[in-house]
Order: sequence, then C-alpha cells, then structure tokens
Amino acid sequence: MLRIWALDRNAIVFGNSSSPGSVIVAELAHHNLDIKRVAILFAGGPAPAANAVISTAAFSFLEEGAQVFGIKHGYSRLAEYTAAGPLQEGADYIRFTHDSLTHARSSRGIMIGTARTNPGKHVSSPEHLKDPELVAPLRRVYEGLCSLEVDALISIGGDDTLKTANKLKMFQDNLPGDARRFPVVHLPKTIDNDYSGIDFTFGFFTAVETLAEEIRNLNYDAAAGRAYFLCEAMGRSAGWLAYGAAIAGEASMVLSVEDITGALADEEVVNQDTGETRKIMAMERVIDRMVDMMMAREREGRQYGTIVIAEGMAEYLPSKYLEGVTRDDHGHINISLVNLSAVMSRLLAARYNERTGRTRKVNGLQMGYESRCAPPHAYDVMLGSQLGVGAYRALVEEKLNGVMVSVSGQFDLHFVPFEELVDPQTLVTKVRFIEQSSDFHRLARFLETCVDN
Repeated sequence: MLRIWALDRNAIVFGNSSSPGSVIVAELAHHNLDIKRVAILFAGGPAPAANAVISTAAFSFLEEGAQVFGIKHGYSRLAEYTAAGPLQEGADYIRFTHDSLTHARSSRGIMIGTARTNPGKHVSSPEHLKDPELVAPLRRVYEGLCSLEVDALISIGGDDTLKTANKLKMFQDNLPGDARRFPVVHLPKTIDNDYSGIDFTFGFFTAVETLAEEIRNLNYDAAAGRAYFLCEAMGRSAGWLAYGAAIAGEASMVLSVEDITGALADEEVVNQDTGETRKIMAMERVIDRMVDMMMAREREGRQYGTIVIAEGMAEYLPSKYLEGVTRDDHGHINISLVNLSAVMSRLLAARYNERTGRTRKVNGLQMGYESRCAPPHAYDVMLGSQLGVGAYRALVEEKLNGVMVSVSGQFDLHFVPFEELVDPQTLVTKVRFIEQSSDFHRLARFLETCVDN
C-alpha cells in the first residue's frame, strides 16, 4: 500500500509500507505563472490586519518567483505620474522580500501607507471613460503601473477604492486592442463592515473590541458620576460598528442610519424650484427616544448610561446643522466637522431637563481613529490572510480579472465580479445595511434598556 510520506509545495512523496526504502515522487501540477510582476496598493482609511492582507498576498507571489511591488500611499503618487517624473523606488514604491515580510502578518499599521486620492472621481458613467480630460488621472495611474511593467494590480480598500478598481479595469477595456493590459483584483477593506459581497471585513472585530473596551470603561465613569456618555462611532453608511461596539460594550442604547425611518424620520425640501426632498432625522423624536431610555433606567435605579450613535447619522441632519461643512473627493460631507456627538449631547441634556425638571450631565465623545490601527485579533489576521492568498488564487489559479475576493463559511474563497457590486450606469457601489428584520438588529434591541414606543 502506498502512503503519503511527505508533502511540499511542488511534490508529493509516496512510500511503500512494506518497503520503506522505496519512494515515488509525484510532481504536483505547477502553475504556469504569467504574472512576473505584481503591484499591491492600499487606499482609504486604515484597518487592523491590513498587513496580514498585504504580506500574505506578497508572500504568495514571492514563493512563485514573481517580483512584488508595494505602491506607497495609495493612488496619491500614481495619479500624478508623468513620463518626465518616473516612480522612485523607496519613495513611491518598495520591492517586497521575504525578509521584509518577516513577522508582518500580525503587525499593526499599514506597511505601504495609504491615502484617499481618488483618480476616478470625475468618472460617474461609462460614457465618461471616452472623455480624455475626465479619464486623465486614471490614464496616469495606468501609465505609472505600466512603467513598472506590472502584470497585475491587487487593490485593497473600501467601497470608493472598489469603484476606482472597477473604473481602472473599464479604462483598460476601452484601450486599443494592442495596448498593454493587466488584470485588477480587489480585496474588501473597511472597519465599517458595510461591504456587499462579503459577510465580515477584516479589522471589523478588532475595531469593535477596541471601541467596546472604551464603552465598558465609560460605563464605570458614568456610574460614578451619575452621568451619560453619548459616543459617536465610525460608520458613514451603515451601523455595523456602532451596533457591534454597543452590544460588546454593554451600552444602554444604540442608533444608526438604519434606524432613521418611520417615526424617527422626516422629509426636508432641498431644492425650492424642483421640490426635491431628502430624508432627515426627526430630531425631536430621536432625542425624546433617548430621554425615554434615560427615564426608564432611572425607574430601574440606574441614573447613568452610555448611548452609541453612528457618525453617518450626520448625513441625515437638517440642513441648518450642515451649513459650511465641506465635502471630500468622494462627495462625502466632512463628518468630523459636524461633531454629531457634541450636537446631540447638548440637545439631549436640554430635553431631559425640560421633561423632568432635573439636570443630567451628558458628555459627547467621538470614537474611532484609535480602533483603526489597533493590534489585530486572531480572527482578523486569519481573515486578512485568506483574502491576501485569495488574490493570488484569483489571478494565478483562476486567471480572473475584475473580481473582488470574498470569504464565507470555513474561510471558503469566492470571487465576485465587479459588475455584481457596482451599478453599471452610475458606477456607484452598493452599501450593505443592517437589516431591521435581522436577528443581529434584534439582538441589540433585546439587550438595550427597554423603551416603550
């Protein structure tokens, strides 16, 4: 009987149990590596386990003898590339080696840096890809990568970076038939966990635990002073981080953009000429819901607590609160300038006094930045590692282009085409919200202080 005696990357060694000295070496199918040079780029906000993703993707290709370039600080330098200003090794990119990847998998930070530069910001429909002026930044990115003679790009980032990856792929699709092309594979990144096509994104659980520990500390501080903390968690589009931190941190209440509906929502006329409206928070009813919770806790003998809100609720503020607030390259309002927790804590303290005749200190607090480069938990390192290896498998084993790597079940890999994640007309990605009918949403409602609606 033949038994497997040894297994390595290139061969299986079989042995005969009756004749241990006799072995057969069977060569494994070796991939014909078409990708001799690959670039890895990280864009957008940091996330724990970023280096697990970067290092395992780089390691996979180094093991096959490919050169791996780490593009530094996102698209910031590529978007400015010209033939007269070549990319400089060390300043604009690095070459990964096995030594540079040693112990990187579980390290914090981003070993190639990041930036929010958006070279596709002027392209909002397929037709724009035919306009030389609108696609100029994308062309510079393409030419910069071509100057390194890369055979593939691994893009790591949030939904805006996914949009850029899709536009770069579409830009190449429109090039002349004899033009150089390289496949683009995207790896999803956001501590907000609001990505379509994947259940959980790397760094989410580390960020949740970091914020939850803060909330647990604040609970004791609040109890000592019979006060409240109103904590604003990151999460522009959805409330995953706020909900996760509130559940794990034992907060008294959590509200996010998904909750701005029904009685907690109003409409506001934005354009007087067209009658265009937008959904806004019914501020008085939102604040009253918080006061209801405070009064319910007092009936239980608890004169303190913590409330968690998602920063994205700032997008639903009435216009008077957003006057003079600037927007970034992606069109998002500068949420940090709004300081939603400060605005709502003042309203909450005043409304509590109005309804009860008593005073209660309410401290507004913005949280989030401290969670983005926290030491990654084992789960996020494992998830990030599988995504990094997934980039290799997508490009080399599956010969794919224009896909996002996803993980589910027992870290099973899936490759989701860009067209399933991006609107073909607007080129906008689809946000994954917390479903109010989901058991995750109901879990938070079960655990927070009961409020009679």
